Amino acid sequence: MTAHGPLAPPDPVTPSDTASGAPTEPPGEFRSSRPVRARRPLVALGLLTALLALAIVCSIAFGARVVSLGEILDGLTGRGQELGALAVAERVPRTATAVVAGAALGVSGALMQALTRNPIADPGILGVNTGASLAVVAAIAFAHISSLWEYLWVAMVGAGATAVVVYTIGSLGPGGTTPVKLALAGVATSAALSALISAIMLPRAEGLTDFRFWQVGSLGRGSWAALATVAPFLLLAAALAATVARPLNSLALGEQMAVGLGVKVGRTRLLAAAAGVIACATTTALAGPIGFVGLMVPHAVRMLVGPDNRWLLPLAALGGAALLTFADVLGRVIARPGEVSVGVVTAFVGAPVLIAIARGAKVREL
Repeated sequence: MTAHGPLAPPDPVTPSDTASGAPTEPPGEFRSSRPVRARRPLVALGLLTALLALAIVCSIAFGARVVSLGEILDGLTGRGQELGALAVAERVPRTATAVVAGAALGVSGALMQALTRNPIADPGILGVNTGASLAVVAAIAFAHISSLWEYLWVAMVGAGATAVVVYTIGSLGPGGTTPVKLALAGVATSAALSALISAIMLPRAEGLTDFRFWQVGSLGRGSWAALATVAPFLLLAAALAATVARPLNSLALGEQMAVGLGVKVGRTRLLAAAAGVIACATTTALAGPIGFVGLMVPHAVRMLVGPDNRWLLPLAALGGAALLTFADVLGRVIARPGEVSVGVVTAFVGAPVLIAIARGAKVREL
């Protein structure tokens, strides 16, 4: 997917530097700032790593029951049978699920924004999440699927088909694909698919009770077995994302420039789209449609390190993991002894961010 938008390339470049897809700085008066700018990714890496570590600690320590340090140690080592230690043992796979899902959503959003050159591109806004959800709901209702493995493949089909439909609709009319047309196509498609989900679920309220919690995004069913099932798909998405990081930098200079630099434009777009869709669909099958993580995190990371995808993608993974883990902790703490689904928490946080981006406040160019 691509779009012609008002967004600038990652950095000023010279032909010799862009041959490798790496954005560089111009000579002359800007050369003195290189050491400072070179340190920014490392500073961001340390900051986001520390945030993720803090989020993991909070996720294990806080919830419906506050546990002591001794209970945490007993729960992590499997030695204790007290209620607190058992609670910790249950929180560990849930925390791992939040980390993995958040990282996948962060990378998926960064890829979609870079690919479409659209600052508000996100799996939720483009309707990819909803397409995966509709496919899973329909398969549960009519084909009676029940395993995560089946959810995965069905979600892949739904997410991929929705991405193609949204891009096709966004390409219609004069001017071809633009960021605004693509976003409108995604919102309209998402609304239509949400209506279909409701139409399927309403007559089957009893049979789809568990699905209602999944539909709003929930990490409560995270387990080691589920993570092992989705791991191959997420590793594939990560490998594809690493492959296209440099070519996407060159593609940000424009299609003709990228072709001149030896980038295979079609192949790059196909691999980037595949990585984004696989990451999004896998996360949806695992935890339901969780929105706004893929929107907020890439913007925040881009403000720290700029648009270089070689740094943006891994740091978006760290940021997404930290954000989703903190959101899950918040959802468990504010509604004790119950919990608020993590998808609801990210929506409350993400909606104001979307409004700010739409109004053009502090939007960094890609």
